[in-house]
Amino acid sequence: MRDELISFQQTAVSKLLAEINSAQAYHRVDGRPQVIAFRAPTGSGKTIVMTEVIEDILNGTETTVEQPEAIFVWLSDSPQLNEQSKTKIIQKADKIRPNQCVTIEDDSFDQEMLDDGMIYFLNTQKLGKASRLVSGSDSRTYTIWQSLQNTAERKGNHLYVIIDEAHRGMQDREAARATSIMQKFLKGSEADGLDALPVVIGMSATDERFRRLVGNISSVRHDVDVRPDEVRASGLLKDRIIITYPEQDSIDDMVILQAAADEWKDKCEHWNYYCTTQKSQQVRPVLVIQVENRNSDSASATEIGECLSRIEARTGARFSEYEVVHTFGQTATIEAGGLKIHHVDASDIADNKKIRVVFFKENLSTGWDCPRAETMMSFRHAQDATYIAQLLGRMIRTPLQRHIDVDETLNEVCLFLPHFNKDNVESVMKALQDEEGSDIPADVEGESYGNDSRETWGYRPRKHQPKVDLNQMTLAGFAQSQSIFVDPLFEATESKADDTTKGGTTQEESVSSQQQKPDINIDNPSEMNVPAPRSINQGTTFAPQQSDVGVSSTPEPEQEQLVFTDSIDREVIATFINKTALITYEIKPFKTTDYLPSLIKLASLIKNTGLDSYALHSIQQDGVRMIKEYIGRLKENGEYDTLASEVKKLNLSWKVFDAFGKAVNEDKEYIYYTSSDEDIDRKFRIAEKILGGFGLGTAYGTLHFNPENPFEYMVHVILFAAEKDCVDKLHLYAKNKFNEMSDTYRLQFAHMQSEKYRKQYDAIISNGNEVSAHSFHLPEQIRPIVDLDGEKYYNHFFVNEEVGYAKIKLDSWEKAVIEEESKRDDFICWIRNPSKGWGLCLQRLENGIVKGFYPDFLIIRNVVGIGYAIDILEPHRGDLTDNLSKAKALVDYAQKQPSAPIGRLQMIREGKDSITGKKRMKRLDLAKSAVRERVMQLQSTQELDALFLDDSLVE
Repeated sequence: MRDELISFQQTAVSKLLAEINSAQAYHRVDGRPQVIAFRAPTGSGKTIVMTEVIEDILNGTETTVEQPEAIFVWLSDSPQLNEQSKTKIIQKADKIRPNQCVTIEDDSFDQEMLDDGMIYFLNTQKLGKASRLVSGSDSRTYTIWQSLQNTAERKGNHLYVIIDEAHRGMQDREAARATSIMQKFLKGSEADGLDALPVVIGMSATDERFRRLVGNISSVRHDVDVRPDEVRASGLLKDRIIITYPEQDSIDDMVILQAAADEWKDKCEHWNYYCTTQKSQQVRPVLVIQVENRNSDSASATEIGECLSRIEARTGARFSEYEVVHTFGQTATIEAGGLKIHHVDASDIADNKKIRVVFFKENLSTGWDCPRAETMMSFRHAQDATYIAQLLGRMIRTPLQRHIDVDETLNEVCLFLPHFNKDNVESVMKALQDEEGSDIPADVEGESYGNDSRETWGYRPRKHQPKVDLNQMTLAGFAQSQSIFVDPLFEATESKADDTTKGGTTQEESVSSQQQKPDINIDNPSEMNVPAPRSINQGTTFAPQQSDVGVSSTPEPEQEQLVFTDSIDREVIATFINKTALITYEIKPFKTTDYLPSLIKLASLIKNTGLDSYALHSIQQDGVRMIKEYIGRLKENGEYDTLASEVKKLNLSWKVFDAFGKAVNEDKEYIYYTSSDEDIDRKFRIAEKILGGFGLGTAYGTLHFNPENPFEYMVHVILFAAEKDCVDKLHLYAKNKFNEMSDTYRLQFAHMQSEKYRKQYDAIISNGNEVSAHSFHLPEQIRPIVDLDGEKYYNHFFVNEEVGYAKIKLDSWEKAVIEEESKRDDFICWIRNPSKGWGLCLQRLENGIVKGFYPDFLIIRNVVGIGYAIDILEPHRGDLTDNLSKAKALVDYAQKQPSAPIGRLQMIREGKDSITGKKRMKRLDLAKSAVRERVMQLQSTQELDALFLDDSLVE
């Protein structure tokens, strides 16, 4: 593969190959047809996984004998889906030649059998009764059914049928027809002279969809499943699907379109800012608009010209030819609002970066994946819920194939439905779960128009919000738009004087002139030379932006947006926290890979980022020494000559077991022998894969090549890979080396400006261990759900930059803690730590199981003579069973990073003052050594309760 698979995809490939091997063996035993159900959520990359499986079958792996003669039939329900799959295979596979991929056409295909080593693409629409493929004539010698039957009879041991997404996007009679045709491959068709084909692999998002296809067919079934949480953790899919609908029928649908245009423009601005500051490839979001069917005199009953006028008015864009396209059934160019709108095929949208707006009717749910389509508006009515759900399944992939940590708004896809109500939206959500699986790895939220439950909060107050001129965001001009943004890191010093303060002092300057900031050495954030003064919460000024969507189609004047300024220098605090790189843990209920591939990926990343250009080379040399030492022992023991002669024999055998583990072929063992020198090269390639596939064997050959016996070094590598103890030793080395390197380079990756490299490092570390340590890094913008009953907090770290505060609802304990903290002389600000996502996560042990623990609050204080300090506070009810495990987790956390600028680590309960009897918050500070020692000796929650009654320990 040209692209490296994500770990869960690699696991799926291994499982599929094992089940395919087992299916082939079963078929040889009793002749029954075999069905392999490959179920994976939408967006998990099923086509990519299957491409790797095809490559491995054709070329062989450490567990699969190569079959260069293997034949694949890729069956789907639409020509567009076939072409998309074919194109993806050609683009991604590096061991499959383009001429190996053949689309079976009605007129040109006429063969007795399918050719070896080929991948044939076939769709159900070409297999109907009216198709020339299925009927004999004077111009056709063989029907497609005869070609398939002849191939199964003579080449069945290397014929594989792949059914891609059973009737995806089809409904009612069309779906039933597709199912009926596909079932012929599974159970045969006496009328067509076709037997059930030996091995069929079905790819589907849900088990229900595949069961509808398989029906009551008596095939031996093998299952390979990809877990939704694995896909979600991979970052391939967006976090949320937000569906907006009007509460009143009286709202003009063009008003909802304007809201969609606002959302699209906002996405353009956020993506441009992110890609510019991160020096990432640019993402150009697409606005997708589903219009009504045509009426008698136009392409659609929806006024397309009016749509364009409203979008241009709201966004300030002026569209040019080829930026707005349609996918209607009629392929002619249409004209609306004085603009020519050309037709494009759905499968061409994703890669055409010039396209910005797409109009469509009903043909985007199949043959189409466009991660850039992040905003959609539909003028369709409620009866189209299932179709709209299918469309959403095509839009939830992430454009950069990774989760965006620094800006949570970029992990959402938004859908606007003006002709739906709350009940209709719930039907869309249900249909989405039915079509894409009940465990679809994304949150689906419905919200009424004007009642957005989420807000965008940030920590970068700017005098001018960054704006994007959408007219510059064309294929030719997009790079120029990067100059629109001033790097916020330098804005505070470069834009002190603006038009509103010429000749005077800004309010921001007058406030900051009265205080000093900590002198932070960002290379060593623990060195604080000048203490920061106490933060104040008064004097905040701001000018809110009017964001309500109106009905006017005329452009609204661009107004200067003044963002609040106060004495909390969030920019400096963010730099301090991110440079501190506190440990945060990721705890998974599963392990997705082993240490050897993780070590290789980590070493390659370290090398590619320039941290250590010899990282991968040093690992290779350690492996070379292991091989040399093993061969030396064999020669000393007199075993080498015998084992080396056996290398020329390949002994591959297996037994087949039923579902209960009982062998069904105890009297049959399938053995293949080869004994040529040429075969050593193939075995050497397999050995390289067993040893991690990172060139260990080649590195050994470079140092120990014998010109008098050119195959000798290959024999050495094959012997090493064939010895289980040697491979186990290599994997043990990989585990220790992986943990050593991850600890060594964690801080260096944490301090990198590029989120791309930080994400790559985090992904590798996560896949290496069930419990992995990462560096805590604050996002630049978050999208929390805002409670309308919440209170306004101006001293929260993340705030709504338009109004200058965060609206948060705290319970009585939490509120009391924040009130106490804000009264401290050294208090600066606080962060409500979320219980997932970017939040700071500690690890705790409960009943022998490692679990995650997200403390409630992070408090930023200024400690006189030291500088900033971070407190971790956990208000926690005493009647909960996890108190002791969380207290010990705080102790363990402090011990893991003694040099980190952590101030207090407190478990907090509401209790009574022993003297006054009044209620107060009682704090057990586990940062104190005396308290830590007592806590580590505790064996029960009751003993912890007793500590809270000891006035000498609690504050």
